[in-house]
Amino acid sequence: MRAAILYSFNEPFAVEDVELAPPRQGEVRVKLAASGVCHSDLSIQRGILPMPPPRIIGHEGAGVVTEVGPGVTSLAAGDHVVLCWMNPCGHCRECGRGRPVHCEVALQTMMMGGTYDGAPRFKVKGSGMDMPHWVGSFAEETVIPETGCVKIRSDAPLDKACLVGCGVMTGVGAVINTAKVEPGASVAVFGAGGVGLNVIQGAVLAGAEKIIAVDLLDNKLKLAKEFGATHTVSAAKGDPEAGIRELTDGRGVDYAFEVIGNPKVIAQAYACLRRAGKCVVVGAPPFGSELTVPAFPFSMEEKWLIGSFYGSAQFHHDMPRLIDLYMAGRLKLDQLVTRKFKLADINAAMDAMDKGEVARGVIAY
Repeated sequence: MRAAILYSFNEPFAVEDVELAPPRQGEVRVKLAASGVCHSDLSIQRGILPMPPPRIIGHEGAGVVTEVGPGVTSLAAGDHVVLCWMNPCGHCRECGRGRPVHCEVALQTMMMGGTYDGAPRFKVKGSGMDMPHWVGSFAEETVIPETGCVKIRSDAPLDKACLVGCGVMTGVGAVINTAKVEPGASVAVFGAGGVGLNVIQGAVLAGAEKIIAVDLLDNKLKLAKEFGATHTVSAAKGDPEAGIRELTDGRGVDYAFEVIGNPKVIAQAYACLRRAGKCVVVGAPPFGSELTVPAFPFSMEEKWLIGSFYGSAQFHHDMPRLIDLYMAGRLKLDQLVTRKFKLADINAAMDAMDKGEVARGVIAY
C-alpha cells in the first residue's frame, strides 16, 4: 500500500510503499476512500504544530472498516466510518463530564502517534523504520482505536463525509456547541477558508441574522456569500473593525470567530465585539505565540474571549447528525470540495491550499 510520508519539516511529502500492522486490542483497520487536506496538515509540515517527523499525517478521512481487532464491539467489517483525530477513552474525568474532546488519554495518544500503546503501526523501506501516524489518512489504509471511528449511514458519499472529520465539525461545532449562537444574532467570521466557511454554515443553521465574512482574498469572500454570509469586509483594505461597526450601527457584533490562528487577527476580532459579546478563537496560533488585548472590556463591558477545540464535539452524536443535515440538503459539503487530487499529487494539494485556491482539496483513493 502507498502513503505520503513527511520526512522533514518544510520539505515535500514523499509517496512511498509502506507496511501496515494488523489491528491490536481495541483497534480498527480502515480502507480510506478519501481524505481532506486541512490547514493543520500544512502547520505540521512547517513545524508550527509540534509533531516532529518522520511521520504519516492526514486526519480528515473517511472509509470502510476492513478488519477489527480483539475487543471491538461497536464496529464490524463493511461499516462506513468518519475518522476522528481524538480517541476518547470514555473513563477519564473529562469523558465522565461529557467532554470527550478534552479527554486526557486522547490528547496523550494523539501526541504519541495515534495508538494507545505508543507503538507505530506503519513501517517503511523494509528497514523497520516506524512511522507514528496520528490518524494517517494520507495513506490508502490505516489502523486507529475504535473510539476514533464514527459509524455513519452507508448512503453518504465518503468523499464528502471525510470533511466532517475535522473542518466541518470544527467550524459548525464552534457556533453550535461552543458559542451557542442564538437566532437573530450578529456574527463576524475572520478567515473564509475551509473551516471559516463551516463557521458561516453553522451561523446559518443557528439562525444568525447578520453574518459578516472577513478575508484578504476576494475569491474567498465571494465563496463566503455562497455559503451564507450576508455581508463581506475585505481585510486587504485595512483594519476591518470600521467596516464591521458600519454594518452594525456602530455597536459591533454579538459573536466574532477567528479562524486563522493569528494573534493580531484575534485582537481584531475581539475589538469588533459589542458589549457582552463573545470572541471565539477557532484557529490554531503558532506554538509559543502570545496575545495582547485590552483588559478593560473584560469586566466593564463583560466581553468574552474563549477558545473552541474541535468544535466542542460529542463525536459519536454530532458527526452522524452533520451527515444527516448534509443528506437533507441543509449543509453544503459538495460545494466545499473545490478540487480532487490523487495521493501522488499530495504536494500540489498542499500548495493549492496554501495559495487559497481551494475551499477544500480532497485526496480521493
